[in-house]
Amino acid sequence: MRDYLELVKFQHTVFALPFALASLIILAREIPSLWKILWIIVALVSARTLGMALNRLVDEPFDRENPRTKDWPHVSGKVSREEIKKLILLSGAVFVFSTLMINVLAFLLSPVVIALLWLYPYSKRFTNYPHLFLGLVYFLIPIAVDVALNEDISLEAVILGLAMGTWVAGFDILYALQDKDFDEAQGLGSAVVRLGVEGALKLSKILHTGTLIFLILLGVVSEKLSLFYFLGTLALATFLYYEHSLIKPWDLSKVNKAFFTVNGYVSVVFFLVVFLDATLL
Repeated sequence: MRDYLELVKFQHTVFALPFALASLIILAREIPSLWKILWIIVALVSARTLGMALNRLVDEPFDRENPRTKDWPHVSGKVSREEIKKLILLSGAVFVFSTLMINVLAFLLSPVVIALLWLYPYSKRFTNYPHLFLGLVYFLIPIAVDVALNEDISLEAVILGLAMGTWVAGFDILYALQDKDFDEAQGLGSAVVRLGVEGALKLSKILHTGTLIFLILLGVVSEKLSLFYFLGTLALATFLYYEHSLIKPWDLSKVNKAFFTVNGYVSVVFFLVVFLDATLL
């Protein structure tokens, strides 16, 4: 079980789940049943597991050659290709079934999510900006929550999706800094390969500036959020500023701290701010 959890980086669910729960609070027009909340969470976790398993299967030939990933479970032999394929089928089936349990529209749209999860691992083979494809996956999370709750797509869902998409694309660029030389040697695309380290850092800052703009716009548009939400947005701006202060073009030693630790705080703090503002204040 530990190998499977490590394979799909289950601990990174902290990036998506708090934002999804915050989306649920913001977008709910009435208090949803615990049954529906449960299936929304199951859908999110199974879709993320599906995406990560697809990523591992598709990237396995490159991961075998990359010194950074040589000890990962699918490379070291702890999890075989056949086991990954079984995980893909199982998580995909759970995801589709969970959408069916939510509502018919969610079920009908589930192939769109699966197609995008499948496309993302291949995107680095035909574009220098695969980060935007990952951002698109996260853009869909509030959209999916809105469909699950209301069978509709509201302006608030779109704005929050844009905030999530730019946030994830921005920090995925930072993550790609670690593989610049390897990606260049293998002919794989990334913003770091296309723009260089300094240019990629600038693009990441632009995307995260967009994140803050969209979060502020969400506070303006939403009728549920108050002044406390805007104060919380300032806290998120501080975290993002700190994230970028950790990485210099000449010093990439703190990439993991910026990627894992700081972004985990961003997601959790956003949920806490929304929860306190919308439910208690």
